[in-house]
Amino acid sequence: QVQLVESGGGLVQAGGSLRLSCAASGRTFRGYAMGWFRQAPGKEREFVAEISWSGIKVHADSVKGRFTISRDNAKNTVYLQMNSLKPEDTAVYYCTARPSDSAKYNYWGQGTQVTVSS
Repeated sequence: QVQLVESGGGLVQAGGSLRLSCAASGRTFRGYAMGWFRQAPGKEREFVAEISWSGIKVHADSVKGRFTISRDNAKNTVYLQMNSLKPEDTAVYYCTARPSDSAKYNYWGQGTQVTVSS
């Protein structure tokens, strides 16, 4: 059974930092791109960042320069380092994975709450 399990969310003051982790299991993720989405209350889920198997990174404009995605292929784990957090970063953050030759994200985690207080 494929599982993506996020951890590292919590409550932090504006300007602070958090590091999210996502551990993948149940199959090989070799060749998969992995990423992060987020969903704030009353808003649609939005793309945050993605990293390819080879390490090519893409970040949304709203987080560029503050968030950094990385991965450890040996551990089947993807990370999201979040610095200079703002109240508008408050959301449930979801880990996801897709085959490199597809635009569809096949696998999703259950989400981890990030709350940034002003």
